Amino acid sequence: MRLTKGLGTLLAAGALVFMAPQARAQAELHVYAAGSLTSAMTTLLKQSGLPAGEVAPPVFGPSGVLRQRIERGEAADILASADMQQPRLLARERGGRPVLVFARNRMCALARAGLGVTADTLLDRMLDPRVRLATSTPGADPGGDYAWAVFARAEALHPGARAALEAKAMTLVGGADSKPLVPGHGQVQGVFLADRADIMLGYCSGSAEVMRDVPGLVSVPLPDGLTVGPTYGMVVLTDNALADRFAVFVMSQAGQAILANAGFVAATAGDD
Repeated sequence: MRLTKGLGTLLAAGALVFMAPQARAQAELHVYAAGSLTSAMTTLLKQSGLPAGEVAPPVFGPSGVLRQRIERGEAADILASADMQQPRLLARERGGRPVLVFARNRMCALARAGLGVTADTLLDRMLDPRVRLATSTPGADPGGDYAWAVFARAEALHPGARAALEAKAMTLVGGADSKPLVPGHGQVQGVFLADRADIMLGYCSGSAEVMRDVPGLVSVPLPDGLTVGPTYGMVVLTDNALADRFAVFVMSQAGQAILANAGFVAATAGDD
């Protein structure tokens, strides 16, 4: 049985040992991955033990945009997404291939330190008409979808909050045509360097890098009443043996440690 058909069973049974070396694959391994995985996925590929000459440079971007590119025919062996929806859509198109939860994340608010944002004051600050709020782009990027889920949760704490937050939120990154607002810097860094927003909702895993590049920011984890739990899904899309081997490595103890060191919450083999 090919690993792509039995990977979920293998992992659930704890069979996370790295597969023995196989014959040279007929094609390179092509990995498409969410932009929030850039650092972690680069390290995973380097540490996987796969022959460097058989691994194509990974492609990073908003998960929804990557899924659409694959649907249009771009060659990808693996999609590692910041949500479960994009890999599940592709899995159904490819005959029901298994989708694995391989990591989790947390949502944080990056904010200018002068605003005095804390977990207790975050919602009030976001609702303040004078405070500019930014998010990623819903539909194209799961980060935007998670932000809109935060707005929905805010409704229970403050009636009318959902409509107000959706109306004021600026979707400055994560779109199909989004480019850094400041050349030479990441998209989120550019939002603050270009002075386009005062608060931005995003993944906690990326906060430290942004704060290193942009002085005067703080990262505030969302309070319990607003928090949503980003879940990252991976699907092997082809019969490329290198893809099977890499997926097993990602789910192994070594792979999960790399993800944890990058700020993600490690997944377990039994997650669904």
